[in-house]
Amino acid sequence: MLQPSALIMVVVLTILFVPTVRSMSPELGPQAVAGSLVLVVMLMVSVFLHEVAHAFAARSRGMTVHELALTFWGGHTAYSDLRTTPGTAAFIAVVGPATNLVLAVLAWVGYLLQPDASNLALLFYVTAFANAAVAVFNLLPGLPLDGGQITESAVWAATGSRLSGTRVAAWTGRLLAVALAAAAIVVPTLRGQQVQLLIVVWAGLIGSFMWTAASGALAQSRARARIDALDPRRLAVPAVAVPVEAPVSQVREVARGAQLGGIQAQVVLVDHGQAVGFVDDAALAAVPDAVAAATPAWQVMVALAPGAVVDGSLRGPAFHAAAIEASRRSPVFVVVDSGRVVGLLRAADVARAVHLD
Repeated sequence: MLQPSALIMVVVLTILFVPTVRSMSPELGPQAVAGSLVLVVMLMVSVFLHEVAHAFAARSRGMTVHELALTFWGGHTAYSDLRTTPGTAAFIAVVGPATNLVLAVLAWVGYLLQPDASNLALLFYVTAFANAAVAVFNLLPGLPLDGGQITESAVWAATGSRLSGTRVAAWTGRLLAVALAAAAIVVPTLRGQQVQLLIVVWAGLIGSFMWTAASGALAQSRARARIDALDPRRLAVPAVAVPVEAPVSQVREVARGAQLGGIQAQVVLVDHGQAVGFVDDAALAAVPDAVAAATPAWQVMVALAPGAVVDGSLRGPAFHAAAIEASRRSPVFVVVDSGRVVGLLRAADVARAVHLD
């Protein structure tokens, strides 16, 4: 998919390439702009093939590819990584730059085969240079670049912690972002050349994107680590089951005696073994003692939607997925283990456990 922001990148790169085209083919004159545009389109094709390589590699490892797009920042491929390993992640990352290196070699061979300095030779030359530059840049060892994902995978494999790998690669990416923005000013200054405002702005935008993306990857990895550690038995308020037709007086007795581990347990009402609601403590307290024995529990019940139940034996991503599904039916759901009610859990508490920051 070609996002509208990619057109802005085409315009900027076309302007940046014009001096190169004029220096290599001065005979083009005013047509240098058109020549520069052709080169940028070829570069976009190369970026697209780079992302296609990522997509095919992800699918070959059983991943589901959700999006493949060309954007203002280049390319973007989104895929599910629930079953990924360090080796799989590194493989998916490396095939993109590898594709650009192959394209660079093919274009360079095409350039060498040209008998003279023709426009076709220029096209091959710049295509080879651009693909080589894309490959080398993407192999820099910081997120969100492919090299950063390879670094993340290497540290992950060495330490057993994906979060540790992300931390190293994210901070490397942040340092690279600052270095890139600074280089646009420092390098020409040291060479005694004029600083190009357009290049400074472009480098600043790329650096800003890299910093933001690296920070986002770190936050996402922290959330992933929290998801891996999710345990419904720890998150849920302990619960005890009472028949829905039981009198309020019985519910009160159960509630008074239901202290598990120093925590007041929640009373869940069941009908034929199925949780149908939980007791509203304020409504329970409001029932006069004189009628408590004649008042059925369902009159102080907060009803639960059908299916608002999660399996208490689930852990990590499996539990997270089940909680998301249950939350679509109700903001509060029951935790059961071997068919027995063990807890009451709020979707907000699951979300809070994942997004602590």
